[in-house]
Amino acid sequence: MANKKAVVVGGLGIIGRHVIAALEAEKGWDIVTLSRRKPNFKTRAKALQVDLLNRKEAQAKLSSLKGTTHIFYSALAGGVEAENVEDNVNLVKNSVGVIAPIAPKLQRVVLSQGGKFYGCHLGQHKTPSIETDPRHMPPNFYYDQQDALTRFQRGKKWTYSLVRPEVVVGFAEGIPLNGASHLAVYATMCRELSVPFHFPGPTASYNALNRYTNAELLGRSMLWMATESGCANQAFNMTNDSGFRWSNVWPKIGEYFGCQPGVVMPFSMALFMSDKGPLWNKIMRKYNLRADLYDSVSWSFADWNFGRTWDTLLEDVKRIKYGFHEVQDSWDCFRNTFDKMKRNRGIPSRHK
Repeated sequence: MANKKAVVVGGLGIIGRHVIAALEAEKGWDIVTLSRRKPNFKTRAKALQVDLLNRKEAQAKLSSLKGTTHIFYSALAGGVEAENVEDNVNLVKNSVGVIAPIAPKLQRVVLSQGGKFYGCHLGQHKTPSIETDPRHMPPNFYYDQQDALTRFQRGKKWTYSLVRPEVVVGFAEGIPLNGASHLAVYATMCRELSVPFHFPGPTASYNALNRYTNAELLGRSMLWMATESGCANQAFNMTNDSGFRWSNVWPKIGEYFGCQPGVVMPFSMALFMSDKGPLWNKIMRKYNLRADLYDSVSWSFADWNFGRTWDTLLEDVKRIKYGFHEVQDSWDCFRNTFDKMKRNRGIPSRHK
């Protein structure tokens, strides 16, 4: 029988489901996932459906989690805006804040944050960004969540770790904030329409330096943070440790999908993709696709990603020094994710 009992808060998200995958791969874990909906992927985790914005409902449904030893938090209320403070803090209060007082064996809480901690959403900021960088002018819900967590932990035996990825890349159906889905859908449409694969952002964005985070790598790193004694009460940046410029990987993405080469041609994806639902439905029927990636893509999120004209570079030295050495090449990250989308029939494996 497993003696480690994990609760994954936000288990249906792109981070949460890859934490679950990492836990299942290691074995020896009992896993409970908290979300409003049942998982739409195969898992042995026990699904507990709960509205974590409802305090009374959370207290009632989470009362059975007294044996919890580890909590992995990756939930999100509403959009990604840093100003969305109240609901995102309430999610922490109504999950960690409910479970921790009733779980005497709790050892570690791993809280997901991100590049917005350093102000990457505001414009040009200090790079490389390191874990000890000062906070920017609020609001920023990451700050309030972290402050709430440290209040819960004060005087207790359990500890926490803070993980800060950048844009997360992985296969996850139904997840709008995915650094690969909008690329795959857009490239597939360009190939099907026989139009060039233009880069939709400005030249400065095409040449800016980025580091993204592979979802599988992130899941494994969070498991490491949860179980390594040296990670107690520490924050860790977590990216692929391989930077890229769109100018280097964009032609490779186009070639992967069989697209005509494009140029830098700024346009709003939110506007141009808003009427492409019928086209995607036609593609799904034509290629017998099962996973509807278009339906969940946030094109405004894509516009933000492609519109960043400044470098965003989280420094990974600390987590490597502490013992998590795994890295991934940026192009391999994209290619492997596209391959997984093909295997799960989210994009065509070959064009007709």
